[in-house]
Amino acid sequence: MQAEIHPFKSPGYFIRAASTPWEANGAADLRRRVFVDEQKIFEKHDRDDIDMIATHLVALSTYAHEPDSVVGTVRIYEADPGVWWGSRLAVDVLYRKVGHLGAELIRLAVSSAHAQGCHRFLAHIQMQNVGLFRRMRWKAIEEVDYHGVAHMRMAADLSYYPPTINPVAGWYHKPRKIVA
Repeated sequence: MQAEIHPFKSPGYFIRAASTPWEANGAADLRRRVFVDEQKIFEKHDRDDIDMIATHLVALSTYAHEPDSVVGTVRIYEADPGVWWGSRLAVDVLYRKVGHLGAELIRLAVSSAHAQGCHRFLAHIQMQNVGLFRRMRWKAIEEVDYHGVAHMRMAADLSYYPPTINPVAGWYHKPRKIVA
């Protein structure tokens, strides 16, 4: 009888702005796996002009408390003075039930923008994720078709997200419980 193989789960995760080429490349690769290979929203890649101006945030698994691989990502950018957007939130399929990594990335995204003068933070949220964002104090604005997929345009309640001055430092997130 063959033993069931479980992927290794990191004891903790760095949640921070991508600051090295391997982090940026890992985020781009993760987005391709999620939005092209898995969800088939895009044909070859999901890259666009926003990538050139956005701040890319990552969740990094750790090995011996050192960053090991990119397991989550989101990007943020200022579209108009004080109006920020988040987009391309992705968590590796093997890490979606580990430590609320998507929620931690959302928290860093909004808090980082808040520290930079954001007075309105918006995102287009896939319908299956609207509940998570509502629990994180986001309000639904309107349903929209975005890249051929139903999304909800939502706005964050900034009073729930204290400013994070240094997103590159970010924080170390240790999940209370690791779910296999």
